[in-house]
Amino acid sequence: MDHISYPLLSHHFSLILICTILIPTPQISAVGFPINVWPKPTTFLWPRPQAIALSPNFTISAPPHPHLTPAVRRYLRQILTEHHRPLVTPNLNLTSSPPLSALTITISDASAPLAHGVNESYSLTIPDDGSAAALSSETAWGAMRGLETLSQLVYGDPSSRVACGLYIADVPLFMHRGIMLDTARNYYGVEDLLRLIAAMSMNKLNVFHWHVTDSHSFPLVVPSEPEMAAKGAYGEGMMYTVADVKKVVEFGLERGVRVVPEIDMPAHTGSWAKAYPEIITCADVFWWPAGASWDDRYAAEPGTGQLNPLHPKTYQVVQNIVHDVASMFPDQFLHAGADEVTPNCWKLDPTIQSFLSKNGTLSQILSTFINSTLPYILSLNRTVVYWEDVLLDAMISVDPSLLPTEHVILQTWNNGPDNTKRIVAAGYRAIVSSSDFYYLDCGHGDFIGNNSEYDQPPGANQTDGGSWCGPFKSWQLIYNYDITYGLSPTEAELVIGGEVALWSEQADSTVLDQRIWPRASAMAETLWSGNRDSSGKKRSAEAVDRLNEWRYRMVTRGVRAEPIQPLWCIKNPGMCNTVQ
Repeated sequence: MDHISYPLLSHHFSLILICTILIPTPQISAVGFPINVWPKPTTFLWPRPQAIALSPNFTISAPPHPHLTPAVRRYLRQILTEHHRPLVTPNLNLTSSPPLSALTITISDASAPLAHGVNESYSLTIPDDGSAAALSSETAWGAMRGLETLSQLVYGDPSSRVACGLYIADVPLFMHRGIMLDTARNYYGVEDLLRLIAAMSMNKLNVFHWHVTDSHSFPLVVPSEPEMAAKGAYGEGMMYTVADVKKVVEFGLERGVRVVPEIDMPAHTGSWAKAYPEIITCADVFWWPAGASWDDRYAAEPGTGQLNPLHPKTYQVVQNIVHDVASMFPDQFLHAGADEVTPNCWKLDPTIQSFLSKNGTLSQILSTFINSTLPYILSLNRTVVYWEDVLLDAMISVDPSLLPTEHVILQTWNNGPDNTKRIVAAGYRAIVSSSDFYYLDCGHGDFIGNNSEYDQPPGANQTDGGSWCGPFKSWQLIYNYDITYGLSPTEAELVIGGEVALWSEQADSTVLDQRIWPRASAMAETLWSGNRDSSGKKRSAEAVDRLNEWRYRMVTRGVRAEPIQPLWCIKNPGMCNTVQ
């Protein structure tokens, strides 16, 4: 796995470090000391847990930086005004030392861009004698992670105090920690996206995978192809302009969150037919012909249409779109989809029929598309991410020779660890989004109308309630999943991280926060510091109390995260576990 293995140590805190090594100290538990940092830091030394008053004139000094500077202003305002009241009052004595009045930030490499693999490690020292706290990091992005940690150590109303006499050295296990949101099936306003990114930063997640187009709508305004959104969006007020994208990208930069766009193709492109019907096969046909078997469907769900790789105009339109997308989104990753190519959709086209009649194959057609589009994307200095189907689909896939491992990353969503194993065994880097664990839309039934599965007599087995990927993926299921399960150490190195995914057939802005949080928080901790304690035991039982507090704090910050337990469980720690 992509990781950084060197914690940053502070000479100022060497005495505490030595004392901690020589003198056994009690384990700091969420029950006894509910001042929590989520995700849990990789190193948290706190020999004598106590708190110190926070000066109302508290200041933060940091080197100037176009994205860190506004982050410092934002965190300073939050630290001074949040006045958080934990659900369980911290059992901490307040020192008699002068209030903490300053934090000093030092950065080794202020020029490091926000990109995959950037160093996000930091160290944070908060003395108990009133002298300045110190935050040290290699990059501005590590400093942002440390500022978030500091903000979570501050509490109290009306007077604020902060945990002190502690040292944190923190570094993520995985470099890619993300959320995928589908904004094509239902539209989300820009403010919803900004709120999502803000919450991601709170959880130290660093990639917003924006699945912006699909068969259902094309809401992205592409300057060189204006008709795509003009005709393919749901309406005039349901588009993302160049200015909107710039706002989202900049908002992400100020929070250490990369924005990775996905233009799904060649399948999932029915919305393109509104502007260019000639390059789309089987657009707007009924998705599953009456009496036909599942194998004879035209799409995986209502909303048909696939690009025709044998039509020359296809590549002119694709190139224009990709060029503009690369211009709007500066990230080094560009997601090009390539999932769920449905055979019978292509077979409806006369040109493709003719090709197949001459012993051509559907896999050859997909290979033509990949071979005609991937080199152009690479010419724009992008690393291409595809869904796993392009390599692993049983019916339509391409030869690995067309997918250079140094330039292509595969994102897995089927068959849990088995497909992850197949991807890395073939030498590809992998992003794990297993639908068995990481699909947040699962368990809400099915959106297909007049579905006979819901016409059942009393007592019938309802299986997964009609949801293809049911049941609901609870936070504990997500927390306990190891994304490198079953891999050798060498194979595990190719897993760059994971993403939870919210597909939007049955989601929009009214349920966005609840569907994502705090379940995405569970993944955030496992990808940052793991899901096991120092003895190797799964720590979900210990995590529940911390996650309850963290969910509550997110709510006070404006994130409408759903509860995971009754308030009684939070007020009575440990009483709601299966084993006392």
